[in-house]
Amino acid sequence: MTITQQTHQSLPVHLPTSHDTRVLAELLGASKQFGKGSTTVQAVSGLDLEVRSGELLALLGPNGAGKSTAIGMLTGLTAPTSGSARLFGLDPRDVRARRRLGVMLQASGVPQTLRVRELLTQFRGYYPAPLPMAQVVTAAGLDGLEGRMFGELSGGQQRRVLFGLAVAGDPDLVVFDEPTTGLDVEARHGLWATLRELSGSGRGVVLTTHYLEEADALADRIVVIDRGVVIAQGRPAEVKARVPGRRVRAQTSVSLAVASEWPGVARASREGPWLELHARAAEPVLRALLDLDPSATGVTVTEPSLEEAFLALTSDLEEAR
Repeated sequence: MTITQQTHQSLPVHLPTSHDTRVLAELLGASKQFGKGSTTVQAVSGLDLEVRSGELLALLGPNGAGKSTAIGMLTGLTAPTSGSARLFGLDPRDVRARRRLGVMLQASGVPQTLRVRELLTQFRGYYPAPLPMAQVVTAAGLDGLEGRMFGELSGGQQRRVLFGLAVAGDPDLVVFDEPTTGLDVEARHGLWATLRELSGSGRGVVLTTHYLEEADALADRIVVIDRGVVIAQGRPAEVKARVPGRRVRAQTSVSLAVASEWPGVARASREGPWLELHARAAEPVLRALLDLDPSATGVTVTEPSLEEAFLALTSDLEEAR
């Protein structure tokens, strides 16, 4: 049974009121250093970050950007060198806060010889009011796997078990670090539905992912960090709007050579009758196109993808250094 087939009735509803957008977790000017002296590494520098109830926050950044360190400080796995971290208004290491938190990390440390049912039972026992076993199994798409040992499962099945462990305690805040790695397409889209359900039920959800289309499709808010600092944040459309550029596509007789010379055109290509232009602004290109070929058809203008925006933002920072 896949996640897709079983998510629609799986989790209880914790809907907030219309005025309830509580801050569940936050970093305030948080910095983290590793090592000493000449070997000191500044993983995160003065980071401000908050996670609110009823939202899905995607934390993005290239490898080594500080995402895992930020997650570690939010969840109490590591303490800031300076600044502070708060989880439900408490120190993230406080057991009262940790009982309201669910975490799915890339490295699990789960015993290979325990069976799925044993793992779920053990994790449910850590929480005062866990989800019923049947709901955990349904939410994670684990029907039929309960008697299997964790070490016997495929990589994708193990990811589904880790997802089940993260939601077993019926947490108010759930943190998922690369949750869909190793999942097939069907299971991946099923997990997307469950993530939407979690945030829609009033919980806070934090997601890190290298699949940028995943963040674009799911996130209410995106925070992009690089070299330990925030370089962009906002709704997906706002982050994409930070990067100038549009893709203009049309069926036209205008030659590739002519279009390539128009001011503002960064890249041009042709496939049969279709001309595609990447430009800093669409309006001048459209005017030039229609002046030369008023009969052009199929004209479309699209904004940069989140992947294009992400690459532009991180490369701009690299060039600035």
